[in-house]
Amino acid sequence: MRTVAVVGASLAGLSAARSLRKQGYDGRLVVVGDELHRPYDRPPLSKEFLAGTLGEAELALETDGEDLRAEWLLGVRATGLDHARRVVRLGDGRQVRADGVVIATGAAARTLPGSEGLAGVHTLRTLDDARALRDELARGGRLVVIGGGFIGAEVASTAYALGLDVTVVEAAPTPLAGSLGETMGAIVSALHADHGVRVECGVGVKGLSGEARVDAVLLEDGRGIPADLVVVGVGARPNVEWLEGSGIALDDGVKCGADGRTSLAGVVAVGDCANWYDPRAGFHRRIEHWTGARERPDVAVATLLAGGAVEPGVPRPPYFWSDQYGVKIQFAGHAAGADSVTIEAGAADDRDVLAVYRRAGDPVAVLGMNQPRLFMRWRKQLAAATS
Repeated sequence: MRTVAVVGASLAGLSAARSLRKQGYDGRLVVVGDELHRPYDRPPLSKEFLAGTLGEAELALETDGEDLRAEWLLGVRATGLDHARRVVRLGDGRQVRADGVVIATGAAARTLPGSEGLAGVHTLRTLDDARALRDELARGGRLVVIGGGFIGAEVASTAYALGLDVTVVEAAPTPLAGSLGETMGAIVSALHADHGVRVECGVGVKGLSGEARVDAVLLEDGRGIPADLVVVGVGARPNVEWLEGSGIALDDGVKCGADGRTSLAGVVAVGDCANWYDPRAGFHRRIEHWTGARERPDVAVATLLAGGAVEPGVPRPPYFWSDQYGVKIQFAGHAAGADSVTIEAGAADDRDVLAVYRRAGDPVAVLGMNQPRLFMRWRKQLAAATS
């Protein structure tokens, strides 16, 4: 290969570029990113950066003096892939001819229909999103967070610490049940009530009210919650629209094998937009976690450079972490499919638990709340068991 294009300039794209150089690729490397910023770390956006305790310079993912000998095309969006001509089309009319392509275009925050153009309504996915939200949080007032997932919970925690009046609205009966299961989801989400943050569960959002600026969140049960500021945290959708018509297989993102291969030769996918095959589970799934974006590009790049299938090995169980109200939450594995969950250490009322999820007696996931040492020990055991 003489030219490889990495489409996406966040963690997954940067990891792929690093892997290319690490694995001996010395040809032309082009990295395309729709944001103007160099690669930056996203997890702090809802926590330290939003709170004002971490600056933009500290978000940088590139190390001092790092030189990948890459051409960075930033502030321009990929609009199409012509596989026959081996061309990536860009929004400014340019084209990048490439022998190999790494798709790392990530995901975009889902929005609330009807909220377009209404001031005071935010999503949180990018650095620019975080800048705008941070400025508004500094004014104080009443915040309503729509969505009780991890992003919503972290924003609520940060806003509470800044002195705002916070309400979380979650359509499901139990926040975080999709990620942690109902039992542990209830224990973790009880952190809101511990700190006086109101949580409205089991009710959907009908819409927003306000003329130029939002003034309330309207619930499907007829109630309205006054709001000076609204954050919509209802998940993300993979950024794959630009690939429509390219011939690549799409299914909740870019459909990939266990080694990152797509349906098109010379094209692999990584990060939040990639729907990889999980050999342990026997089906495809999209993993939207930092560790996946950091680790899986190594396998995908090896596949790309080999020009075909490689032995991917068994990937480590997915891992993510969260910080809420001063509590460190860590999770590894998959809660879905577990038939039991037991608290192995600590106490739920003290929010310092170590819980293990099992299926047919075998561990499939582990959750820690302020149990970092014990959690890491169990995480290693879980990786050994699943491999």
